[in-house]
Amino acid sequence: MGCVVTVNRENHPIWNLMSKSIRQLARHDQWGLVRHFLALANEDRRLRFGATISDYAIRNYVASINFDRDAVFGVLDSQLQLIAVLHLASDHGNAELGVSVLQKHRDQGIGTSLLRRAKKHARNRGRHELLANCLTENRPMMHLARKTGMEITIDASEAAACLNLMPADVSSQISETFEQRLAFFNHALKCRLAEARYIAKGLAGGRNRRSPQRPNFLNVSAKP
Repeated sequence: MGCVVTVNRENHPIWNLMSKSIRQLARHDQWGLVRHFLALANEDRRLRFGATISDYAIRNYVASINFDRDAVFGVLDSQLQLIAVLHLASDHGNAELGVSVLQKHRDQGIGTSLLRRAKKHARNRGRHELLANCLTENRPMMHLARKTGMEITIDASEAAACLNLMPADVSSQISETFEQRLAFFNHALKCRLAEARYIAKGLAGGRNRRSPQRPNFLNVSAKP
């Protein structure tokens, strides 16, 4: 006889590790980035970009990201939607970051994980300083900056955070390579699970159709 084992994914250590796996994004992920930023409330947009910006401005911002020069990291949920994004822009040997996490996914350590990943990436590419600029009222960003050891300077309503980076070593390079492999495996697994759910949903829909005859699944047209 077979058995079914039910696992509480929210408390499972492997699921927690996989759910917070950070993937480096590429140009083909631009639409996902747009969806993420459009999902931010107006106040969250203001804190992330320093001003309330329109949907049009968000699309222009994403289109302007130079993926060959900069690095963009994201955390995806089980539905393959971006729940958190960090943009690491490189300029003159330094790297400046901006972070956004969707409301219902905050206070879970995702922002901290993103900053640590960005720090490692910048360090391994010879960047000298990690920078962040935000409004002083952006308490989550100020907290993250302090948590990662950044020195904060406040000028009126704006704050500038800076962290001097150590040169890369074997340990930092191996660690980043491992995280990249984990993110690749995690994304592949989430894609397979999403595909399986889609197929199961389609099959369940077919079984729930009431018909005087047994349906011929070869001729059933699935609804989108």
